[in-house]
Amino acid sequence: MPLTPEQQAEIDAQRATPRPTLRAVSEGMEAHLYKAHEVLDHGFVRVIDYMGDDSAIVQAARVSYGAGTKHVSNDEGLIRYLMRHWHSTPFEMCEIKLHVKLPVFVARQWIRHRTANVNEYSARYSILDREFYIPQPDALAAQSTVNNQGRGEVLTGAEAERVLEILKADAGRSYDHYEEMLSQDGQQGLARELARMNLPANIYTQWYWKVDLHNLFHFLRLRADSHAQYEIRVYAEAICEMVKDWVPFAYAAFEDYRMGGVTLSSKAVDCLKRMLGGEEVTQETSGMSKGEWREFQAALA
Repeated sequence: MPLTPEQQAEIDAQRATPRPTLRAVSEGMEAHLYKAHEVLDHGFVRVIDYMGDDSAIVQAARVSYGAGTKHVSNDEGLIRYLMRHWHSTPFEMCEIKLHVKLPVFVARQWIRHRTANVNEYSARYSILDREFYIPQPDALAAQSTVNNQGRGEVLTGAEAERVLEILKADAGRSYDHYEEMLSQDGQQGLARELARMNLPANIYTQWYWKVDLHNLFHFLRLRADSHAQYEIRVYAEAICEMVKDWVPFAYAAFEDYRMGGVTLSSKAVDCLKRMLGGEEVTQETSGMSKGEWREFQAALA
């Protein structure tokens, strides 16, 4: 189960004792606070704390830019202006702290985003639980033949069953050996910091992850994208639902300009102008490489 009885009891106690505050609060985020949103088979994401809301972004922008923003008629319009023109510091005024339970191999991909504060469960001091990520059958796919870091067709039938059995057996065997090495029954027992090296990458770990909204948007733009690895994408999608309720104006602008928008090079803009003027443009006359031309066509499709 994603949550232990102790964790659920802690969440229930936290939500049962609200306190008055003078700080700005987001009603949308208050509904998510402390609750665990289940992800994968044993994982979850929950909000531990947050700071700021849409108004904090606007407040910071107006302090920074003063009269330069007075032509923007409302808060939503200003936030869209900031997002459209790639301003970053106003969005850094909002922060969020998440408690995440996730497989180790997902954590190692996640940690590449080096713009957050992280504190992870330590297997040097504590013993990890016997919990492993075992994919659902529809998440088992062969290696892509056109993308070295992607998936191809979903495995089916006997092949899927064979792979699942290997995953389960290897994970269980590794954990059995982990427990044996830690055991002090008639022996000294191996140090936890050494015994952990035998554990598989699909075992679950946990961490607290604190990040500002600007860098969170960067994380979500990459990891909630349809091309991202499924196992990290579902975490990003769960976070998107929280952020949408936390800062609705900022999230709508992010969705519009970052998730749904495209960035064009000067060559691409020139080609687009020529095409709008009735000129027939090809890859050879565009000045773009084959890869650039292919991406340009995909953006216009």
